[in-house]
Amino acid sequence: MDLASFARAVFALAITIGLIGLAGVALRRFGPEAMARFAPTRAERRLAVVETLVLDPSRRLLIVSCDGEERLLLLGEGQVLNAPAPAPVPVQSRATPPRKTPPRKARKPKADA
Repeated sequence: MDLASFARAVFALAITIGLIGLAGVALRRFGPEAMARFAPTRAERRLAVVETLVLDPSRRLLIVSCDGEERLLLLGEGQVLNAPAPAPVPVQSRATPPRKTPPRKARKPKADA
């Protein structure tokens, strides 16, 4: 292998690495927008987690909505128990009723003795 063919191989490698670097820079700059145009559009999702409640470190409650129907799931301890979610309760009835406190008796002022 003579010096000319060695230099030719080095320059070819440098050009190849340079083109790969330019492609990387172009993808970083223009990639997300270009890839979004080619990506298929997503249909509306059918499954959604409405709310979660952690009961303890090993159990949690989930309300899951699937095709407009809500289900209540209890997850944990290697089991899944599901039941239909209760009907939503209006916000006004969720509030706790005010406590009835007995009226306070008026204190008589102490007479100076």
